[in-house]
Amino acid sequence: MKRALSILATALAALCIWSCETPEPQPEPDPAPASLTLSADSFDVPVDGGQFSLNVTAPVRPAISGNPAWVSVVDGTFDKYRISYTLRVSANPDYTPRSATLTVTAGSLSKTVKLSQAAAEKPVDPEPEPPQTAIAEKLTNPKASAAAQKVYDYLRQQYGKLQLSGVQAGGTANNNDNVNAVFAMTGKHPAVAGYDYIFLQYSPTPASWSWKVDYGDISAAKEQWSKNGLVSFMWHWNVPTSKEAWDKGVNEANFDGYNFYCDKTGFDIRRALIAGNWEHDFLLKDIEKVAGYLKLLQQAGIPVLWRPLHEAAGNYTLYGPGGAWFWWGRGGADPCKQLWKLLRDKLEGEYGLDNLIWVWTLDATAGAENQYADWYPGNDLVDIVGVDIYVENTSAQTRQYKAALALSGGKKLTTVSECGNIPDPEKSFAAGDSWSWFLAWSLDQKEYKYNTEAYWKQLMGSSRVLTRETMPSLK
Repeated sequence: MKRALSILATALAALCIWSCETPEPQPEPDPAPASLTLSADSFDVPVDGGQFSLNVTAPVRPAISGNPAWVSVVDGTFDKYRISYTLRVSANPDYTPRSATLTVTAGSLSKTVKLSQAAAEKPVDPEPEPPQTAIAEKLTNPKASAAAQKVYDYLRQQYGKLQLSGVQAGGTANNNDNVNAVFAMTGKHPAVAGYDYIFLQYSPTPASWSWKVDYGDISAAKEQWSKNGLVSFMWHWNVPTSKEAWDKGVNEANFDGYNFYCDKTGFDIRRALIAGNWEHDFLLKDIEKVAGYLKLLQQAGIPVLWRPLHEAAGNYTLYGPGGAWFWWGRGGADPCKQLWKLLRDKLEGEYGLDNLIWVWTLDATAGAENQYADWYPGNDLVDIVGVDIYVENTSAQTRQYKAALALSGGKKLTTVSECGNIPDPEKSFAAGDSWSWFLAWSLDQKEYKYNTEAYWKQLMGSSRVLTRETMPSLK
């Protein structure tokens, strides 16, 4: 009994000691913040989007609103007045930047967060591929010089990618006045300089004359070629209207009876193609004379973009049978093609010229499309098809381009062999017109009002236009 009472007393004493101990003090809860705070008030988002954390401290659980469809908000746990949100931003598919303003509210408190996302990079339009046509790889003269072939190879390489700039250099082929005038305007020289044997009958003029012309002086062409430019020659072929006019020219240097326009000379191409006629004799004499001057260029190692018998068809037969402007087209298509063949046979065969790249000029007269092919000498006799274009704008001339391309079945390069207002190369490429070069006939801004100094600067500064300064040496 005593033992039981003793145990009970001990237990009661222990219970008293435990119950009488001072309890541990509990920590006071954090006071609620009086303001709303954000870890950031803006985010710069890359174009590919991403994930961002926004930490918020608020007296009550906050909420986020105002997010567009391309921003999603992933909620967090609100604990001790703090919460962490995850902002997920999708990639921007647009070519313009975008932004959104999100509003964070907690009771009567609010703040904003701005997201700014970069724009997608607009793809650069690839350079148009060269026309998918089988452009002839070799010049039509199997004995063409290596220099001539090298020039042609270069033109083929640039075709559909870049366009060469050009200008008719000067009236007598003895100067580069227009070439230098373009440089004065733009700081760059044209890649192609055009010359003309228009005064062949006078060359060389008598020493007593104040007006001089001598096609034996090839210094202008040599300068152009030496500085990596290309050389083009055409021939406004003046002929005597009668045997008497020819005699006066030979004996008296009186060429008043010479001309190349149909309405100013009676010279008959059909008679000129028949041996035994004085016209035929004259024809051969003039071919021999021009061959001598072309030979000087050959000896200097200068390839020539050779463009005789230009604009032969004129207006075709649209306004009657006499549609040709020049005597070499007055007899119709067949005599003109025979003359072209005669020129090739004489210049290449008899006189051994191997530096010529033969350019045929198509008259792309609207309404005469069914006659274009009648005048074409043929792919075996033509290296490049040109079109002379005179229009009152600088737009792409797609109708003429397609006509030139179709004429050879896509086998020949095409070029704006002569023009008034220059078709804008940028517009031409955009339209799919792959001209090889343009050659402005004149710098007369009164006659060709769109060829302003500002336009010339635009042309010569274009990344799609080659100038003499950007041409490689093709020697």
